[in-house]
Formats: sequence, structure tokens, C-alpha cells
Amino acid sequence: MTTSASRLPAPRDHYDVVVVGGGNAALCAALEARRAGCSVAIFEAAPRHLRGGNSRHTRNLRYAHEGPDNFLVGTYAEEEFYKDLLQVTGGETDEGLARLTIRASRELGDWVKSNGVQWQGALKGTLQLNRTNSFFLGGGKALVNTYYQAAEALGVEAFYETPVTDILCGDEAPGVTIASAAAEPRRIGAGAIVVASGGFEANLDWLGQYWGDAAQNFQVRGTAYNIGGPLRNLLDHGAKPIGNKMEFHAVACDARAPKFDGGIVTRLDSVPFSIAVNKYARRFSDEGADFWPKRYASWGGLIARQDDQIIYSITDAKMVKEFMPSAFPPFQADSIGAVAREFGLDAETLEATVDDYNAAVVPGKFDPSVLDDCRTEGLEVNKSHWALRIDQPPYYVYPLRPGITFTYYGVGISEAAQILRDDGRPLGPVFAAGEIMAGNILGRGYLAGFGMTIGSVFGRIAGRSAAEHALD
Repeated sequence: MTTSASRLPAPRDHYDVVVVGGGNAALCAALEARRAGCSVAIFEAAPRHLRGGNSRHTRNLRYAHEGPDNFLVGTYAEEEFYKDLLQVTGGETDEGLARLTIRASRELGDWVKSNGVQWQGALKGTLQLNRTNSFFLGGGKALVNTYYQAAEALGVEAFYETPVTDILCGDEAPGVTIASAAAEPRRIGAGAIVVASGGFEANLDWLGQYWGDAAQNFQVRGTAYNIGGPLRNLLDHGAKPIGNKMEFHAVACDARAPKFDGGIVTRLDSVPFSIAVNKYARRFSDEGADFWPKRYASWGGLIARQDDQIIYSITDAKMVKEFMPSAFPPFQADSIGAVAREFGLDAETLEATVDDYNAAVVPGKFDPSVLDDCRTEGLEVNKSHWALRIDQPPYYVYPLRPGITFTYYGVGISEAAQILRDDGRPLGPVFAAGEIMAGNILGRGYLAGFGMTIGSVFGRIAGRSAAEHALD
């Protein structure tokens, strides 16, 4: 595959299956459709070197399994998986689609590897993932590149810098309209279409319709190309909207990170081993409510709802080595007053916040590998676990902003991944996978690696369903 859309051969006028988007879900769909005997084209808005959407920045995938396998230890059964999902979503999930995803995830360990991707050995450390999540050797970019190589070997055609501007799914013959800097817009016919183009998290103006001026303070951890064009187009054509427009997967990101495409390295894991204060130098949420993989995604939304969308994670010398180091070095100070001066916080309030917290700490046995008994008592907002006094300088501070990964507002689908109208009828021979339909299963909250699970499972389902329709 060449590096520029202008040097690619022109697309044909018709394909059995057209895939809109170029990340994990799109590639899973393309691989399945091609293996079913279909001609397949992928249309990716990004240039080749930025292909893969948010999948480039991923590291792992969550899947159910009975007993240890070559990549994970122990057992992660359906009921535990579903219970974990209910905990983070507060029940905002379609149980049928959620259980379908969980059951189908059992195949992913072997299926992913069968396409050339290599897994790392079971993870050790404080992330609590060695039983639930398997990690890609080389990360998400290696996974994306390997899938593209597998797709190319099978004869899938991929076109970069070629956004889809219209999805024809009504009474007219199905197809898409593509745009390219190298040519006039073209209509490409299709037997069936898979839309796997992500959400609209990089469209800050669209987010601003719900969040107001706060949206301009959001950082976008992933691709700048997820601006939601295909999603808006599907909704305009009558697709059933699903999910909360204001909800998104967002984490605590270093406030010094790039506005777009900062990726996984901009995420900070310091919160459970610190206190987090807002611009008023006050704590506002339980930093130790649960293990970080089950809680980290809630912090993006918490920060987004703070004034000026900024908070500060403050820890000390005895705790700073308990979490992964940051890409940008933390600010260091020998006193809490110096911390306040550096970030323009009220020194008297911040000192009182730290003193009150320290006084409320109940001694226990500190253990980051379990929900330990180190906690506070008597505060308006208590810390449930991993609470140690912050009293050993130097003090370390990380400024944090909400870093959005993907939005949950999308389109309703059937168990065959077919996009539905408001009245429950199919929109046409159009199927969806990945972030654009994740809101059916993730109404809010997040489980580490579960976005890749949804994308992989429904990418495969959508590819098979589209192929069946196209070849019928």
C-alpha cells in the first residue's frame, strides 16, 4: 500500500462490502467479509501514517475465558464480566447485546493471534489486569499494522485520505460518496456497508453543543479525524440514536499534553495514590473507590464537571513510585504552600485540605494489589482505600484535564450489527461496529480494554452479516 491517496489506484465503481473507517473494528469487519468471499474496500479519512483511528493508541483487550490460557491467568467467567460491566455503567446497557459481546469475546484470544498479532505474557503489577486483559506485543499500532498486512494479503483494498461524505441507505441502491483531495467526489456502489468510523470526540464544536465552553478545555487523546461525519449522516438518514450525548470515555490526562493524538502516554495513574483537588483547593471525589482499571474512566467526566476543567493530583515521596511514571515530569515542592503558589491555588485552603485529610487517615496495611484497609474517616468526602498521610516531602503534583477517548452517542443496532431505524426496522444493508455503536452497551463508564472487545466482536459480526447480505 502506498503512502498517499493521490498515488493509490482509483477505487472501483462497486464492491460487495464497503467499510467506512480504518481502525480495529473496521479491520475486523474487512477481514471477515473478505474471507466470506466478498470484494472489500476500506475508506479511511486519515493519511496512511495515521491510519487506525484510536486503535493505534490501545494496548490491550478484555475477554472472557474459562481457566488459564496462554495469555491470561485464572478464569474470567461471563457472570463476573457482566457484573463488572454493570458496576461501571450503573446498569445503562442493553443486556442482550452486552452478553452477546461477552460470550463472543471468548474467541478473541485465538482469533486475534490467528491474524498475526502477538500477545505479551500475562501482565504483572498493580493494574489488576492479568486475569482479564491480554496485551498486544507492540501495542495498538502493531495490531493495526498487522491487520492491514493480513487484509492486504487477502485482497482488501484500502484508500487513505478518503473520507465518506454520504452513506446511501434509503430506497436508492446502497453505496457511499467519497471525497478526496486528488479527485472529484465519487459514488461507490456496495452490496452492503459497514460503518466503523468512530465517534465525534475530535469535534469540539459538536461537543460544545452539550458542554458549552467547557469543551474547549477538553483534550482528545486519540485521532483528530473522528469528527463524526458518518454518524451525523446516518442520523440524518433516520438511524435510531442511542446513548447520552454528553457521555464519553474520558480519563485524567496530563494538562500539558497535546490537544489531539497524545495517546496512552498522556494518561496519568496517580489519582489512587494521591489526593485530587480542584481550582478551589478542595477534594471532591473518592480517589480510592476501586481499582484504577474500573475507575480511571470516571475521572475524565469528574474533571470535566469541575470549574475550568482542571484539577491537581498531589502526592509525596513515599507514594510517587506506586504508579507508572508520567511522560512529563511532575512539579516538585518542599511545602504545600509552594504547591499552591505554583498553580495559583489558595495556600491557606490547600494547607487545610491536606491537614484535614492527614488527620482523618486511619492506619492500616497498605497494599496496592488489593482493596486495602487504608482509609479516612470523618471527612465530607472520604477516601476508601490506599489512604496514607501526605507528609513526606518533596511533594509531587500533576495538573490534570479531561482526556476524551470516545463518545457514547451513536446508532442503535440489532444482534446482527444492522443499523436500525427509530421504529425498529433496518435502515438498509448498513451495519455498524466499534465506537459508533458502543453506546448500546456502554451507556456510561468504562472497563479497561472493553472498547476493543466491542470493536472486535461487532466488527466480526458486522463483516459476516454484511457479506451474507451482499452475497445473498
